[in-house]
Amino acid sequence: MANHPPSHYLDIGQQGEDLVTQWLQSNGWLILHRRFSCRWGEIDIIAQYQRGEGGQNSKLSTQHSALSTQHSTLAFVEVKTRSSSNWDAGGRNAITPQKQAKLLRTAEMFLAEHPEKADYPCRFDVAIVGYQKISKLPTKLASAQDALFSSLVAGYEFRLEEYIPAAFD
Repeated sequence: MANHPPSHYLDIGQQGEDLVTQWLQSNGWLILHRRFSCRWGEIDIIAQYQRGEGGQNSKLSTQHSALSTQHSTLAFVEVKTRSSSNWDAGGRNAITPQKQAKLLRTAEMFLAEHPEKADYPCRFDVAIVGYQKISKLPTKLASAQDALFSSLVAGYEFRLEEYIPAAFD
């Protein structure tokens, strides 16, 4: 068996984040940042949802631009990607009060760097992504149907199993 360099192996966490990013975009979210990091920690995805701004003519859009903070939401998304035989409830148990505090401080740093977004309503979402090697899937179609979103990458199936908006304060 050949020992491959680390760059040869699939970055499972990156693939889970890619899946969630695609799902968010397909649901109208704008991705502002991926893997935002500072001394406090890292946020996997920062997304903005603008309600009531799509499909308007330019006059209405100009009128609504002053109200954009009332119609936009920022989501700081923590993605947990786990195999089907994981030990921590799909990653839910890894979001401890300490992890939540780190995410909050990191979000504060993002908002300090982007003061134009500081008045937007913010929330902390959690995305639970499962993955399996395709060869191990006994009922591939059933597992994909149960997922919110799924994709096949390099011999693996990734499934967005649960998306929890406003998972914690």
